[in-house]
Amino acid sequence: MATNGPFGIDPEEFERALREAGIEVRDLIAKAGEYIDRTSANPLGSLFSQFIQPERTRPPKSEGETTGETGSGVWAIYTLDDTGAARVDQVFPTELEALRAHRDNTDERRRVRFLPYGVPASVLDAT
Repeated sequence: MATNGPFGIDPEEFERALREAGIEVRDLIAKAGEYIDRTSANPLGSLFSQFIQPERTRPPKSEGETTGETGSGVWAIYTLDDTGAARVDQVFPTELEALRAHRDNTDERRRVRFLPYGVPASVLDAT
């Protein structure tokens, strides 16, 4: 008990409880994901407003989704050369993977950006 801190909680037990709670929250969000309007700045507010607001007061949904809204594209790590031209170094399917690969970057000319499918890499060039 003396090694468990002032509250008598085993650190491993505490970590296990947090891990299980995280898994449960992730599963809950995954199940509720189909009801959340992902274009809103406040997804929780959007979720509650969908159930609380009457149909006539809801804002109309846009007819067509853009490529950025559907998430069809890649996250690119690119480098700008001295002339401002971009050269793509690596591409990743998710933002998290790209940011993890880029986290130890010290080069100011190396950047991360979402690149939708069908858009040429020349849009990354500096103006």
